[in-house]
Amino acid sequence: MLLSKGFEVEMYTGTAAGEVIGLSDRIVKDLDGFVREPDSRNVEYTTAPMTNYDRLLCATLKPRLALRQYLRRLGDYTLIPGSTLSLGDSQHFYRSDPHNPYHDYIEQTYGTNVVTASIHINVGISDYEDLMRAYRLIRLEAPLYLALSASSPFLDGKITGSHSRRWQVFPQTPAYVPLFESHKHFVTWTEEQLKLGTMQNVRHLWVSVRPNGSNRPYNLNRLELRICDLIANPISLLAVMAFLEARLTQLLQYPQLDPLILSQLPSSNRGEDLLTLTQENEQAAARFSLDATLRHWYDGREILARDWIKDLYVQVYPIAKERGFSCFLSPLQKILREGNTAQQWLKQSDQGMDVKSIIKQAIITLEKQERELEHKLCQHILVA
Repeated sequence: MLLSKGFEVEMYTGTAAGEVIGLSDRIVKDLDGFVREPDSRNVEYTTAPMTNYDRLLCATLKPRLALRQYLRRLGDYTLIPGSTLSLGDSQHFYRSDPHNPYHDYIEQTYGTNVVTASIHINVGISDYEDLMRAYRLIRLEAPLYLALSASSPFLDGKITGSHSRRWQVFPQTPAYVPLFESHKHFVTWTEEQLKLGTMQNVRHLWVSVRPNGSNRPYNLNRLELRICDLIANPISLLAVMAFLEARLTQLLQYPQLDPLILSQLPSSNRGEDLLTLTQENEQAAARFSLDATLRHWYDGREILARDWIKDLYVQVYPIAKERGFSCFLSPLQKILREGNTAQQWLKQSDQGMDVKSIIKQAIITLEKQERELEHKLCQHILVA
């Protein structure tokens, strides 16, 4: 039995030359299924929860194809890959809804640090304590997903020195979010944050991964992984989803994988030590992605992000194969072999391409990938 799953996809709109243009107010008005972000330069769509990977691929592509057609009707507009304003302008905030008080708060508090594009990955888990266990494990392994997805090495036309500039500057809120020991712990902590004002509302929990549901924190039904940069290539996106699903399936089979139980770090302050470790890992992954040196939550040993991913891949591949989705997991090997988006872009920069040329080429490549998939849409896609 496969888990239910879906994506929240944020993307920039703009010109074929890479200039980001705010069009979300028009898009939301004219197209069903799209919602605005506080800044008008990116727009979001969400896939419905489903278990089947072929259908999920279809659901990921169809809104994007419809959006592309709409943008062409407006003018020379397209979709721009990457998770930061690669060619600018990060100095100004372009409000999509000037009368929204929550957007007032976001602009005044965080500025353009929140004007990023990302992928939120949702996986359905109905049992509350299984969900909390999943939250603990995936929060400690979230840096691996950032390493696979990093796609924001540029800002305002310059190389930033980070593979994920987005995650380096994105305001994780509140500043301290514990490894919740139970659903009850999550409920009481959330109620306290709302009283203290460290969270403006139940949505204002901006951390790498969070429990989610229709009436949070009380009614929950899914795990939401929020750390990933935009994975524009649909096949790569499904590979990361398959990696997450296989790992969660493994956890549901073997609940003793819970880091609070399995970790060999001293038990006296294990939760806090694990939080410190993963915060350091997140920053290392934001800087160097797959080449980052991380510390493993099991025993604190140093390990390269790509090697940790390879170790987990070997563990979870049989699970994916048994459940019939290993063909969607296998493209993960290509990411490890050829690098994530940020690494590929930085390699092009090392070879002499300027940032604008890299982004223009990425725009062309993404549209080509989508065209190649379009005629296979909703059919079984074999990937080696």
